[in-house]
Amino acid sequence: MLRSVRARWAGALGVVLVAGGAVVAVTWPGEQATPAAAGAAIEVSRSTCGAGWTTPKPGPQTLQVHNSGAASTEVELIDPATGTVFGEIDGLGPGTTRALPVNLGDGGYAFRCVPDGSSAFVGPTVRVSGGVARPGPAVVPVTDADLLGPVKAYHGYVLEGLGRLVADVAALKTAVHSGDRARSETAWLTAHLTYERLGAAYNAFGDSDKAINGRATGLPGGTADPGFTGFHRLENGLWHGEAMPALAAVADRLAEDAGALRDGFGDAQIDQNDLGLRAHEIMENTLQFELTGRADFGSGTSLATAVANVDGTRAVLDVLRPLLVTRFPGLSTVDTWLDRTKRTLESARRPDGSWTPVGQLDPALRQRVNGSVSQLTELLAPVAAIAEPRRIR
Repeated sequence: MLRSVRARWAGALGVVLVAGGAVVAVTWPGEQATPAAAGAAIEVSRSTCGAGWTTPKPGPQTLQVHNSGAASTEVELIDPATGTVFGEIDGLGPGTTRALPVNLGDGGYAFRCVPDGSSAFVGPTVRVSGGVARPGPAVVPVTDADLLGPVKAYHGYVLEGLGRLVADVAALKTAVHSGDRARSETAWLTAHLTYERLGAAYNAFGDSDKAINGRATGLPGGTADPGFTGFHRLENGLWHGEAMPALAAVADRLAEDAGALRDGFGDAQIDQNDLGLRAHEIMENTLQFELTGRADFGSGTSLATAVANVDGTRAVLDVLRPLLVTRFPGLSTVDTWLDRTKRTLESARRPDGSWTPVGQLDPALRQRVNGSVSQLTELLAPVAAIAEPRRIR
């Protein structure tokens, strides 16, 4: 489950791309912008974009871009002939200067500026020479229109998954009411993993996500708090010996919440910005919560959840694939690591089908699990920047 949702990449966050789509520099929210150095910065505003960049040079370098206007501005360094993006600064505030690391090959370059509340416009073209050919394709901008198909496809995937969820939770409810704890535990895992595969849609679920899959963290009464509901509340009761009749009401509530989510999701909107961002964050949260055992309320199935998260990540990449295949040279490597990570996680499954709790893993396997998930998470990082919708006019 995606348990920490970052805000949209806006304001103080800047992601820099180089040819081939690799992320080479990030400015995180809260970082202080530096004052403009006299005569050293490239100027942008509502009326100018790239003023002062008159002697471009080839090779690795850091450009200083200063916003002399009164509105926050998105700034991209592009090939004016094709619109492909070599670097960007997102949300350059008025009166501030930010560094833009780039590696320039021979060819034409221009800045494209999108001031808040205004249309995009492109500044003068400059030409770089005396260096080397560009090492690879830059990132072709993804627009809102480009993302309509992927968002629609993912919406359909989630609707289908919610249908399975309702059926799986109904089976779980029946098992709990029967009083059979072992049967209930098996049904719980099936239903929980179905939910975990829907990771990129949690933001669209609103309060339903907390009700269905929230944790006890921050609740005044902890696991005994009346506000602790859903899968983890049921997990806590099943694996800690709570009387089965007392858990029937918890299962009933979960079934009601799952049905309400399924019934209401048809008109829900998945934010186009979420798809690329969630592809990375699903695995980032797997590292933070599943591989540390922080989301385990007694079942010891965190690694099964991690496998479901890998499946959920793959589902996001599959709908984005038509856009990524020509923009992200690392896509095949990501596919390889998705397979490798899933195999590594599944090696923690015992012959009887149960899962080894994270804390009981053999040290060598624990190291392989952590390493595989970490590597996959790192490889997924560029997807958010590449798939972020951009205004080009």
